[in-house]
Amino acid sequence: MIRLAAGGWSATIRPELGGAVLGLDWRGHPVLRPTPDGSNDILETACFPLVPYANRIAGGRFAFGGHRVALPVPERFAPHALHGDGWLRPWTVEAVDEASVRMTLVGGGDHWPWRWTAVQTLSLGEAGLRIDLVMTNDSEEPAPAGLGLHPYFARATDARLTLVSEAVWLTDAGQIPDRSAPPTAVVDWSAGRALAGAPFVDHAYAGWPGRAKIDGDGRRVTLTASDTCRWVQVYAPPGADFLCVEPVTHRPDALNAPAGEGAGVTVLASGESLSMWLTIGVET
Repeated sequence: MIRLAAGGWSATIRPELGGAVLGLDWRGHPVLRPTPDGSNDILETACFPLVPYANRIAGGRFAFGGHRVALPVPERFAPHALHGDGWLRPWTVEAVDEASVRMTLVGGGDHWPWRWTAVQTLSLGEAGLRIDLVMTNDSEEPAPAGLGLHPYFARATDARLTLVSEAVWLTDAGQIPDRSAPPTAVVDWSAGRALAGAPFVDHAYAGWPGRAKIDGDGRRVTLTASDTCRWVQVYAPPGADFLCVEPVTHRPDALNAPAGEGAGVTVLASGESLSMWLTIGVET
């Protein structure tokens, strides 16, 4: 376990548990939800990386570059594969100081046919937390790639989310996107919307400018993401004590999207990399 601190911020990182953040506090107040003491469940942590793809792949199957790929399916998310491998494997610490840590993970060459290396760097400063995530294709052939980060924000009883987008992906009964619609078809967050009373949301929003605000309990938490993240997954179960706003580089099930859709899958030549970043800050 690694503890970081700088500029009134503190964070706890657990590299061996999926490279996850266990907690992020500002002046002693939780910004990301704290992980329960002693928990080894990655889904109870505060934030984890998504690599080499984000969100769901329908049936855990897709075809690319002459490969017909069958991915492991977590029992609690069957029948779909979910979030890649990075959150399920231990990361190796390459460098650490009082305010930052850099970790690496080598994957692929198994159920994911293409070898890859990921680097995750987390750093604290006066402005808050920054996470950089980079994936490099180590295979000799072109490979699909996708990235994301999955922060769970602490949710006050009066929490409001502001997030501008052009569209939202509606899903079928298995939570796989099947058509695009105006944001009002689910929830339009553009003018700020209270979480209390909002319906269940687990949808990908497209065409967002990489910024979101969460107001509540007398403060504003801000999220900013790189322009490689043209989609954002919002997960807001009614009555929960958290809110997920997940910057991702492609929509869910993008590897099975119709040809020409522009679903966000990046194709990396051998040695090429895909990168993203997010920052989390607070305004009083």
